[in-house]
Amino acid sequence: MLTQPNHTYVIGHVNPDTDSIAAAVGYAWYLREQDGSDVIPARAGPLNPQTTWVLQKLGLDAPFLLPDASPRFSAIAVHLNTANPDSPLREAWAIANKTGGVAPIINPDGTPFGLFNSPSLFGFLSRSVGPHPRREETRIGEILNYPTREACDTGVPVFRASNHIRDALQRIYREERNEFLVVDDEGRYVGICRQRDALNPPRLRVILVDHNEAAQALGALEEADLLEILDHHRLGNRATRTPIRFTVDVVGSTSTLVSERIEDAGLSAPPAIAGLLLAGLLSDTLILTSPTTTSRDHRAAERLGRWAFTYGAPLYEETVQSFGEKLIAAGAGLSSRKPEELVSADLKLYEAGGMDFGIAQVEVTHLNQLAQYLPALFQALGGLRDSKGLRFAILMVTDVVAGRSRLLITDDAPILGVLPYLRREDGTLTADGVVSRKKQLLPVVLSALEG
Repeated sequence: MLTQPNHTYVIGHVNPDTDSIAAAVGYAWYLREQDGSDVIPARAGPLNPQTTWVLQKLGLDAPFLLPDASPRFSAIAVHLNTANPDSPLREAWAIANKTGGVAPIINPDGTPFGLFNSPSLFGFLSRSVGPHPRREETRIGEILNYPTREACDTGVPVFRASNHIRDALQRIYREERNEFLVVDDEGRYVGICRQRDALNPPRLRVILVDHNEAAQALGALEEADLLEILDHHRLGNRATRTPIRFTVDVVGSTSTLVSERIEDAGLSAPPAIAGLLLAGLLSDTLILTSPTTTSRDHRAAERLGRWAFTYGAPLYEETVQSFGEKLIAAGAGLSSRKPEELVSADLKLYEAGGMDFGIAQVEVTHLNQLAQYLPALFQALGGLRDSKGLRFAILMVTDVVAGRSRLLITDDAPILGVLPYLRREDGTLTADGVVSRKKQLLPVVLSALEG
């Protein structure tokens, strides 16, 4: 699937968690129901095991992968009618008369042969007629019987539909041609694009959910039109070209906010969508036990359960608690993923005190399993810090049963001696009662850096 400029994409943060995916899917559904607009849920990165499990359980497809908002050639490709290189020139002539003077010439296997246009036709006439008096008497009907290949420009640049337009601008600027060919990843014809469209491509329309910081957004967000933000995190938003709808509210999950929008509109979500939103809520609030949980989250869980646990639905006969326990178990543990994946799957990037840093979180059902993975996790955390250009990185390993965490911090972190947590012999810090990155750990880290 390729991006289309007439769609609006609802998308969460990079390294999406279940709440990010659920909010994107649920909010896109809500907006389509409201006014029938072309709204598509998207994701900025790969799914984690928990989200994969939920989608499979509910029979839902993963949202469209949209790693960046930079326009691609697919957004400006026009699928014009085509002619074969060996077909009579009259066929290309007929197409060109309807398309503004251009006809794509395509081989039988779907690959481009070239373009028929005014310059190529003039070149053909110059070669075939030229200054010879007798040839000038050639009837137009005879000329139109020649094979199209003889009047075709075969040197036209070809661009892949999936490629970014910005990466080819220098070549486009240098070209004297006005039309170019666009192909798919197998090299088969998709359409043509015109220089004027490449120099001023349509901007994607984007709605951000579950974050509002540029560091956590999909790439090249500045090349898109940002329409709205729906979030429940601290402010760290970017400037926008025009006023937008902006909602940041104090609840435990963005899925809660989406469910409230649905109810306020007098709607009820389909069971699978409701189940996904409930998963986002229960994941972010650790089954309503996290300190980020509010009374609105409890009401949202009841509301979503009522919509999701209906007869014949994928979650029929589940309860909020039973579904939550299965959900947490699906995402907990250290053995199912490589250390590099564990330190990056649920990573949030921040800036404070003039330093860029990252905090990743992974959930387990018992901290005893941590010991055997410590050396590999510390090494992976250091690699993450270096690859992202961070001052330091933290991995928060959270025991979702006991309600506590252990912190792994790269050894050059300037806040090691300031954090109010017990330092262990293995180099980790014990953070009893700390399960929320947003409400418990991040404020402590920010306080240490800024003051």
